[in-house]
Amino acid sequence: MHDPLYTRVWIPDPDEVWKSAEIIKDYKEGDKSLQLKLEDETLYEYPIDLQGNELPFLRNPDILVGENDLTALSYLHEPAVLHNLKVRFLESNHIYTYCGIVLVAINPYEQLPIYEQDVIYAYSGQNMGDMDPHIFAVAEEAYKQMARDEKNQSIIVSGESGAGKTVSAKYAMRFFATVGGSASETNIEAKVLASSPIMEAIGNAKTTRNDNSSRFGKYIQIGFDKRYHIIGANMRTYLLEKSRVVFQAEDERNYHIFYQLCASASLPEFKDLGLTCAEDFFYTSQGGSTSIDGVDDADDFEKTRHAFTLLGVKESHQMAIFRIIAAILHLGNLEIESERDGEACSMSSEDEHLNHFCGLLGVEQGQMQHWLCHRKLVTTAETYVKSMSVQQVVNARNALAKHIYAQLFGWIVQHINKALHTTVKQHSFIGVLDIYGFETFEVNSFEQFCINYANEKLQQQFNSHVFKLEQEEYMKEGIPWTLIDFYDNQPCIDLIEAKLGILDLLDEECKVPKGTDQNWAQKLYDRHGGSQHFQKPRMSNISFIVLHFADKVEYQCEGFLEKNRDTVYEEQINILKASKYQMVADLFQDEKDAASTTSVGKGTSKINVRSARPVIKAANKEHKKTVGHQAICSLCTALTTQQIVKILNLYTPVNEFEERVTVAFIRDIQVKQKLGLFLFALQHLHIPCSLQKVVVFAHQLARLAVHGSVLLSDL
Repeated sequence: MHDPLYTRVWIPDPDEVWKSAEIIKDYKEGDKSLQLKLEDETLYEYPIDLQGNELPFLRNPDILVGENDLTALSYLHEPAVLHNLKVRFLESNHIYTYCGIVLVAINPYEQLPIYEQDVIYAYSGQNMGDMDPHIFAVAEEAYKQMARDEKNQSIIVSGESGAGKTVSAKYAMRFFATVGGSASETNIEAKVLASSPIMEAIGNAKTTRNDNSSRFGKYIQIGFDKRYHIIGANMRTYLLEKSRVVFQAEDERNYHIFYQLCASASLPEFKDLGLTCAEDFFYTSQGGSTSIDGVDDADDFEKTRHAFTLLGVKESHQMAIFRIIAAILHLGNLEIESERDGEACSMSSEDEHLNHFCGLLGVEQGQMQHWLCHRKLVTTAETYVKSMSVQQVVNARNALAKHIYAQLFGWIVQHINKALHTTVKQHSFIGVLDIYGFETFEVNSFEQFCINYANEKLQQQFNSHVFKLEQEEYMKEGIPWTLIDFYDNQPCIDLIEAKLGILDLLDEECKVPKGTDQNWAQKLYDRHGGSQHFQKPRMSNISFIVLHFADKVEYQCEGFLEKNRDTVYEEQINILKASKYQMVADLFQDEKDAASTTSVGKGTSKINVRSARPVIKAANKEHKKTVGHQAICSLCTALTTQQIVKILNLYTPVNEFEERVTVAFIRDIQVKQKLGLFLFALQHLHIPCSLQKVVVFAHQLARLAVHGSVLLSDL
C-alpha cells in the first residue's frame, strides 16, 4: 500500500515506458533530484531540471482510474491515458473509452460478443453517456442528431495501419442498416452490407500488421428518407495501392480476390481460366505467404460471389471479372527472353501464359506479343518503333497489370453504386469515412509516402476542426478561454506539395531523359537540407527522412521515379480497347468518356467543395499523368478523391460554424506493438476548464493515436 500522504508520480522507464513512484521527501530549493520510492520498494533518485521543466508527471488518484471518459481524469498526459486504458482493457475487458466526443477503440485482435442485434437495440434511442462507451453509441448519436437537428452527419474512423478502422466502419454501417431498415421491400440495407465482402476481396490484403488490411480509402454515404429509413448509398474510393498487384513484401499477400479465385480454380465453370494454386503465379507468391491462418479462401470466394449476386451483378459480368483477374495472373508469368546484349527482348508465341492472357481478354495475340516488347516513339520528324530492354518490358508489363486492376476496381465500385442507387429523393445522410492509416515500416517507399502525405492533410483538417474552429466559437460566445498554441503541420505539407517541394522535384526528374532515383535524392538534399521537416540519413545517399506530425519516417528513393511515372503504353491500351469482350473494351475508354460515367447521378447529393488552397494546375499532359501529381490533385481539388481532405470541410463551413454537422472522431489505438512506439510525450496538463480539457486532449490523442501502438498484454 502506498502512503496517502505521499505524492505519486509517473517516471520514464526504458523497459516499461512508465513506472509509478512516490515522492518520499519534500523538495527544497536547490535540490538537484527528487527522492522517490518505486512500487517494489526500491529507492530512486530522479534528476530534475527546473529550467527545462522536466518534472515527473503526476498520477491520478485511484478513484479516477478506470473512468470511461478520459476527460474525467484530473491529469491528462501520456502515462495517465495509457494506464487508464490498460486498467479498462485488462481488468474489465473494455475496448472502448470516451474522450469527450472522441471514441478511443483498442483493437483486441479477436472477435468479441458485443455486436449482436440485441446490443444494437440496447443502444438505439439511448444518450451517448447513458451506457458503456461503444461504436454503437457513436452511431446512435449520429443517427439521432440527423433526425433531431435535420443535419447531415459524418463519422471519421482513423488510426494507424492495422488498428481496426475498417471493422469499426463496418459495425457503424451495421447499426444504421438495423435501426434505419428500409420500409419498402427493396432490402437496401442488406445491399449496403453486401458491399463489404466485395470491397474486402478486391481492396484488402494480408500485411505484416493485419491479415485483412484495407489498401484503399473509402467514404460511404448512407441516404435516408424523411422517416429516416435507408433508401440508398454511395461509395467513393481513393488511393488504391496498385503496386501490391505486382509486388508483395515478405509475409504479405496480394489482394484477397486472387487467392480466392486460385482456391476455386477446380470448379467446372473456371476450367478455361488456366489457373492453378497461388504458389504457381509470380504476382501472388512474392511474399512467400499465400495462405492466412484461420481463413478459407474458397469459402470466402463463395461469399464474394453471393454478394455480387445480391447486388445484382449479372453472372456474365461476374465471369468477366474473374477472367480479367486470371488474365492479370498470367501476365505476371510471361517469360521474357533477352536479345542483342539486353537491348531488346522477345517472348515466345507458344508461351501458355501469353495465350491465356490474350484469350481471356479477347485480344489479338500477335499484336499484344509485339507491343509488350516494343514501344512507339514520336518525334517532330518521324514515328518509329523501338525495342525495349528486359527491365523496360518488366516495368511496362507491371504498369499494365496495375492499370488493368485499377480499371476493374473502379468498374466494380461503379456497379456497386448503381446497385445502391435510388430514385427516391434523399432527405439526409450519414457519411462514414474509413481513412488510410499512417504507415511506417522497415522499408518505406512511394506508397507509404503518398499515404502519409494524405494523413498530413487529414491531420491539418483535424487541427482546424478541433482547435481553430472551437476556439473561435468560444471567443465569439465570450467563454473565458486561454488561446492554445497547437501544432501546425503546414510546413511539412509545403515541403511535400509546394513549388520545388518533394513531389515537384520528383515530377521534374521524371521528365529528364536519363533521370534517376539517385539524382532526385541529391536534388532533395540540395534543396531541402535546411528544412525543419527534412533530413538526410547519415549512412545513406539514396533515402530521405520526413518529420511527419506522427512520426519520423525514412523513405527509400529506389523505385520512386518508376512508380511515379507508372507508364502504360498507348499501343497496349489500344489493343485492349479493341477486345472482342465488351466489358474489357469498356474498361479502357478514354478518360474524357470515363469522367462522364463517374459524375454524380441525379439521385445522390451533388458535392460542391471549396478548396482551402488554390487549385494546382498541371504544367503539361505528361506532368498530369504522374502518380505524385495525381496525389496532390486528389488531396486538393480532384473529384476522384476530394473526400479524403474535404469531407470534414464539406459540412463544417469555416464562416458558418453554427451550421456545421457533428463529427465524431473515432481514434483506434492499436494493441499490437510496444508502448515504446509512443515517440511524442503528451504535454503535462492540469487545466480545470473541462471544455479546454476536451479540446486539448482530443488533439493530443489524435497525434498519439496515429502512431501510438499499445501492447497492453505486456504491461
